[in-house]
Amino acid sequence: MGDSNTPPLDVAIVGGGIIGVMTAIGLLHRHIHVTIYERAAAWHEIGAGFGFTGIARECMRRLDPALLDTLSRISQKTSSSANTRYWDAFHPWTGREAREEASALLFQTPEAHLAFWGAVRSHLLLAMAALLPEGAVRFEKQLVGYEDEPGGSGRVALRFADGTVADANVLIGCDGIHSTTRQLLFGPQHPASRPSFSHTVAYRTMVPMAAGIEALGENKALSACMHCAPNVNMMSYPVMNGTFLNIALFAHEPSDFSDADTMTAPATRDEVSRAVVGLSPHMADVAQLFPEKLIKWGIFDMYGHPAPTYARGLVCIAGDAAHSSSPHQGAGACMGVEDALVLCEVLAEAKDRLPGSGLAVEQALQAYSSVRMERSQWLVRSSREMGEMYQWRYGPTGRDTKRCQAKLAKASRKLWDFSVEDMVLDARKRAAAS
Repeated sequence: MGDSNTPPLDVAIVGGGIIGVMTAIGLLHRHIHVTIYERAAAWHEIGAGFGFTGIARECMRRLDPALLDTLSRISQKTSSSANTRYWDAFHPWTGREAREEASALLFQTPEAHLAFWGAVRSHLLLAMAALLPEGAVRFEKQLVGYEDEPGGSGRVALRFADGTVADANVLIGCDGIHSTTRQLLFGPQHPASRPSFSHTVAYRTMVPMAAGIEALGENKALSACMHCAPNVNMMSYPVMNGTFLNIALFAHEPSDFSDADTMTAPATRDEVSRAVVGLSPHMADVAQLFPEKLIKWGIFDMYGHPAPTYARGLVCIAGDAAHSSSPHQGAGACMGVEDALVLCEVLAEAKDRLPGSGLAVEQALQAYSSVRMERSQWLVRSSREMGEMYQWRYGPTGRDTKRCQAKLAKASRKLWDFSVEDMVLDARKRAAAS
């Protein structure tokens, strides 16, 4: 089994974002040695809000109960009796009409099953990072290459931009939508190596709840709302225990995005205002909540060129590195949490079968890929369709409220009507098969 000082399984995680850190904590909980290699000089996450479903939280509990405790402390919890409401942001022509359900509410969906807990990305990342042992993270490590011998030594060698090297039994790429690991896995010319522009841009801000109430009314500001209109939609929901309102306004952009690498471009409040011209007047009030100068985000995903596999040899990809999706169904991070749990379970299965060529690890990663691919890639497709539907650009639903509601209900059910236990048992069975 080698040197007694060598851990029985040594995992390298490239990327110190939400999913990379969650995976590391889950592996450590299973007594598997982990090192995170993060290209930034310190912890860094964009401060946008996001949410975790009940299924995602069950996965977090199984990864390590401390993760769920951490989320619980900092999250805004959706009441089991709450609804997400979908509002017409086009036809109402007065502020009063826009606030009244009789004139502006399209439909509402119960949140009892999805039961989102909302948090700010940067807050959650820092809180989770505090759970890591000293020395578990190495900053300023940009992966530039790796060497993996499938069926060979059972080790993968990593090379970094600063000239340093490292090796491990497993390399997990959690390095996001522009994943270097994915590019190395498939080759730089492979269509799946780079995401595609969805022809939607996003303008995001967080404002004190009092400002949100003034613009939208208390009825809307204190709960999750989607506003729908031609070529524009807006999602808003409370975060930070209800003290702030997170707002994301999405606009259709027919032309290509100016910077596909950063996926951002400078913008102004006037640009947001122009995006809502012709819509209900309260949308102009919302536009004024944005700062005078801001950043707009190009929404990229892997809809056009999905990854053909999530694992080869001793290397795999997870989270956005594997199946980056648009945010329109609000479950991209949740899929990454499911990935993390499956990876931890299959690697725990492989841990006691490691001696030899590393074939147990390769089999474990193939089990992960096969179990996770259908569900995660379904979300990428569904989320893209939802974004088009909210902007009344999706042909099968158009502006038909009943069709939109039915499509949303079907997609939501696929998210929550899901057995974490069955997923884990299936993965472990595949990983253990001889």
